Amino acid sequence: MNKEELKLRTKEFAHKCVKLAMLLPDNNLGRVIQYQLIKCSTSTAANYRATCIAQSKKSFIAKLSIVIEEVDESNFWIEFIIDEKLIVNNETTQLLNESSELTAIFMASRKTAENN
Repeated sequence: MNKEELKLRTKEFAHKCVKLAMLLPDNNLGRVIQYQLIKCSTSTAANYRATCIAQSKKSFIAKLSIVIEEVDESNFWIEFIIDEKLIVNNETTQLLNESSELTAIFMASRKTAENN
């Protein structure tokens, strides 16, 4: 998968997370999770774009580390939604799988960058 495909994939992930977040209940817990999921999923996409224009290997690795943290946080909030049974649908499970796959992709990319 090339960087343009990953840019699109992370952006689509963010859009889907925003849509999921908007389905959360309008109570204190729902609003906190909504804010957190929107924040970290959109940050995943935005920071991946920044990674693509990094000025050095060191900067690339640092920016990629932020992407990993943000996508893993997205994974946490999606898991939390499932655990609390706040939203039960196939989209939630698919997003959980996508966040896990993106985490694995970015971790492998960082490892490759560190070893080259």
